[in-house]
Amino acid sequence: MAANESTNPELPYSLTISLPLPSNRLASSALQALEVDAELSPFVRRSFALKSPVQNSATDEDEAAKTVLETTYRAMTNRMLRVAVNGFMESLGVVLGVMEELDVDVLSEEIEEEK
Repeated sequence: MAANESTNPELPYSLTISLPLPSNRLASSALQALEVDAELSPFVRRSFALKSPVQNSATDEDEAAKTVLETTYRAMTNRMLRVAVNGFMESLGVVLGVMEELDVDVLSEEIEEEK
């Protein structure tokens, strides 16, 4: 996680969270599951992007290489930012837990590792 300053003077506090996942499919699934919940406060903005862990022009175009879910929050106050990110982390925990328990690919990887 990295905190940075926003260029929007109305929302001066920001935080970017980069979450590496094993595959593009899991990163896309997490993004789709998390983006349906809108932010409750009009003073908080959130955006999502799928990125490649290696930043170069060749991998930026390759969808399969985009395995990092990047979430950027912008807020009017540091308290609003903290509350919004706290709620996001709870939702993220649920999404990752469901993936761990129910995703076929994740379960097959665990079985292969145990052998």
